[in-house]
Amino acid sequence: MMITISIIEDQHDMRESLAACLGNAPGLRCVGTHATAEDGLQNIPKENPDVVLMDINLPGMNGIQCVSHLKKRMPKIQVLMLTTYDEGDLIFDSLRAGANGYLLKNMPQEELVEAVQQVHAGGAPMSLQIARKVINHFHQTGKPASDVAQLTVRELEILRLLAKGYMYKEIADHLAISMSTVRTHVSAVYEKLHVHSRTEAAMKLVGRE
Repeated sequence: MMITISIIEDQHDMRESLAACLGNAPGLRCVGTHATAEDGLQNIPKENPDVVLMDINLPGMNGIQCVSHLKKRMPKIQVLMLTTYDEGDLIFDSLRAGANGYLLKNMPQEELVEAVQQVHAGGAPMSLQIARKVINHFHQTGKPASDVAQLTVRELEILRLLAKGYMYKEIADHLAISMSTVRTHVSAVYEKLHVHSRTEAAMKLVGRE
């Protein structure tokens, strides 16, 4: 299935770079690019994309306001905030406005493509720095969700390492198991917790429903 994408980014070079990156990726198609939130709000309903990449720091209406308006008109659309900012207030304002993920612009292109695929599949992708801020925020008052009780000792151990930001290879080395075994355990964790990404799984651990 082809995933269609619209982009709202005021910097011309960045906008064209994003369009080229996503347009050249298998299974993805860029259906529109826009320099302002106002232009995006006018044209994205006509383009009807699956996913929108949204810059925060836009001229006129900012990206957070645009997400809020867009979600009211197109509730099922998936919006990824793409920005150079990792300040806590912007992260949570974006999520409250309806954003489905929050990425930093300096992430590798292959990770951007993966994030688009992930959000389309129902996940909530975030750059690692962002995920840590969100997890730390909920860690203050959160308690493990009931779904976590279904995990085996090994699965819970792996989930805790995922929440700390460990990559699969680091988990394998830390636990002296193979990468294949790590992937098997992670798949089981995702299935039991009904999630699609490490961020969602980690939030389950710290009590976010």
